[in-house]
Amino acid sequence: MNRRTLRVAHLIRTVLADALQQKLSDPRIEPMTSITRVEMSPDLSSAHVHVSVMADEPRRKRTLEALQHASGRLRAVLADHLTLRIVPWLTFHLDDSLRRGFETVQTLDRLMQEAGPSGAPGDPGETRDDPDQPLATQEES
Repeated sequence: MNRRTLRVAHLIRTVLADALQQKLSDPRIEPMTSITRVEMSPDLSSAHVHVSVMADEPRRKRTLEALQHASGRLRAVLADHLTLRIVPWLTFHLDDSLRRGFETVQTLDRLMQEAGPSGAPGDPGETRDDPDQPLATQEES
């Protein structure tokens, strides 16, 4: 992408994120919806908007449908903020990257809790009286 396309994509992402929070009041749109990225066509006539929705699958699909339904209103909002000859057509896509990242962090937290305070799985009972002294080896015992 050239520099202008990147600037327009960034501006569209910013304007749509604000519109999502301030201007749309559709109850089908989940409150934990965020725009992760915008990909522009080379001629700036269309924008693929990737959104992350922190909800279960049926509510995610319902949010995507609501956003697609509101694309005309969102284009009107874009027209007020962009100085382009043609306001791009908006297509919304679900982006699972944030949800997968959140689930990965939760899994890592759960594994760390299962490992216990020493941090090594399978060795939960080993403790030190003096943390500055090295652990005794079998030869010393």
